[in-house]
Amino acid sequence: MHSPLSFKRKILSGVAIASVAAFVPGAGAATVTKGDLLIYRIGPTTSELYIANADGSDEHRLTPSDGFDYHGSFSPDGKWVIFTSERDGLGHASLYRVRTDGTGLQRLTDWTGISDAAVYDPADPDLIAFVSSRRGKNTWGTTNIWTLNIKTGALHNVTGDIKFDPDKPHSFFRPSWSPDGKWIALSSDIGTEWRGHNLPVGWERTQESSIYEIHPDGTGFRQITARPGYAEGSPSWSADAKHVVFYETPVESTWGAHRPEAIGKVSTQIVQVDVATGERKDLTDTPGIKVFPQYVGATMNVAYHIKNGAQEGRYTTDGQSHTTAGSGIRSPHYSADGKKVIYEKVVYGKPFHPNGTSLYSFDPQWNYRFVDVFPQLSRDGKSLVYTEKAGDSSIVVANADFTDAHHIYDPATSGLDPKMLGAGLAGAFQPTWSPDKQWVAFGVGGWFFTRAYMPGRILRIKADGSMNGKPEVLTDGKENAGFPSYSPDGTRIVYRVWSPKDMGLRILDLETHKTTVLTTGPDNLPGWSPDGRKIVFTRKEVNPGDPDKFHFDVYTINPDGTDVKRLTTPGSNQAHATWTSDGRIAYSSGEYGFRDELSLYDDTFQPDGQNWVMNADGSDRHAITDTLWEDSMPLYIPRQ
Repeated sequence: MHSPLSFKRKILSGVAIASVAAFVPGAGAATVTKGDLLIYRIGPTTSELYIANADGSDEHRLTPSDGFDYHGSFSPDGKWVIFTSERDGLGHASLYRVRTDGTGLQRLTDWTGISDAAVYDPADPDLIAFVSSRRGKNTWGTTNIWTLNIKTGALHNVTGDIKFDPDKPHSFFRPSWSPDGKWIALSSDIGTEWRGHNLPVGWERTQESSIYEIHPDGTGFRQITARPGYAEGSPSWSADAKHVVFYETPVESTWGAHRPEAIGKVSTQIVQVDVATGERKDLTDTPGIKVFPQYVGATMNVAYHIKNGAQEGRYTTDGQSHTTAGSGIRSPHYSADGKKVIYEKVVYGKPFHPNGTSLYSFDPQWNYRFVDVFPQLSRDGKSLVYTEKAGDSSIVVANADFTDAHHIYDPATSGLDPKMLGAGLAGAFQPTWSPDKQWVAFGVGGWFFTRAYMPGRILRIKADGSMNGKPEVLTDGKENAGFPSYSPDGTRIVYRVWSPKDMGLRILDLETHKTTVLTTGPDNLPGWSPDGRKIVFTRKEVNPGDPDKFHFDVYTINPDGTDVKRLTTPGSNQAHATWTSDGRIAYSSGEYGFRDELSLYDDTFQPDGQNWVMNADGSDRHAITDTLWEDSMPLYIPRQ
């Protein structure tokens, strides 16, 4: 399932959009731009929809044209499939529909924000409900449940008037129509707390959620069922409208559900609730991440999917099973009569995409492109350096257009555990150019949670390869040191240290080798501003009364330690801040919350993260990506 697979890129032109749409990975970019915007994205490499009989026979592609398609569902009469597609640009989630024989492809939504998880109203074949982050044609925010009349184009934000606490999660997911079309069931994390995993260690967010219902006109919003400390998701109505089925798992398990090293250690269970009385009934008590429950036809038999591992496959509560281990099948949805099923097959390549792959441009002034982690542009704007995480986290230099890419340092020579390198938990991280482009400095060691017990040192090496892969050691390794950034005059390097007794930012004078303490808190990811006046960094802020409650924010500080200033709003996590050439700050933020239920993701860390940009004083903060996937590490490359 995790083998690399390159994209097929067919472009069909001159055909009306209502009849056919082409997969154009670079769509969304203007012909004349300010330059490139590089971002790192964790998500599937490919995703294609398939239809099959419920027993798995007669499996075939839904559409003949290549795309990036997922989250399909049937119309009430079984003649149409509505689905999410990124065929007009990777990362841009829009809704399409097509006949089940693959003809009549029609685009249904055309705005910048996400549109996803669409389902037909059983009582009105022209009406759909779906999830969208749209605020206007070119603006977006947190997700809501919307309806769209396919025939008239009428839109309605169903959950838009629900009051919420802006400092807490407040997103809405996975709508499901009642059989008579009078109610929409959904899941939501509204009013819950931002919470990490493996507390108080893990910074990536978990998710708590409950099941609600609401009338399509936005009235009658109420909670159907909730269990404190649990995530409930993907509701589906019974044919008699008396019950809703959903999956349920402890909040902590929403971390393991999307991490390959932990998914075999956590489980979800399928639960049924009586909508009128709230009486609950557990339908399963077995291992595995069970998701996408759905009543099959007019029966009380419930189909569900177990994702990942040897048990992966489609199951029913009456004992039927169809194993699909290694197939990459995700999000199966059954036709109303239970005879057909649609699902996508995903592939996660390594890397997720080749460097330079065109992505959808949310800001049409810039060409968005994929890059591996921790990219940095040389001061003259002509050269890149980055960590090749897909290749055991080695250091690569290249031209700004990714030509002449070559390795200058391989962490396999550092003595680090090869298993840790292969898992991405150790390696050479955050390379930084000296202003004269002669040197590249970087950290080598164990990162993430391994920083507490693995060494980390700051090294530097000549960018021209003349040192034969043998770098100069700048720190002694007595504590984990990493994530360096050169000062604009090339005389100093700022970096962070982390140990149980000592942490914070340090400045190393390259001539005297004297180290100055800049901060003593849980600070990370420092970056020197182009004019040398400020250092941007990420700080962990912990609730003094509860160490399990914390968040990360973007700060700046003067190099002499004065004028410490928080730039972002506490609540969700904000991190990975870097300077733009014109003195602004680009960073990753979870401010707009999750775009889907966290347990449904694969092989990711922080899918709530999207890329943002702001002025150096924290003003004019705004998002520059809006995808279903984890976006981070933005780097602007102005046109020369």
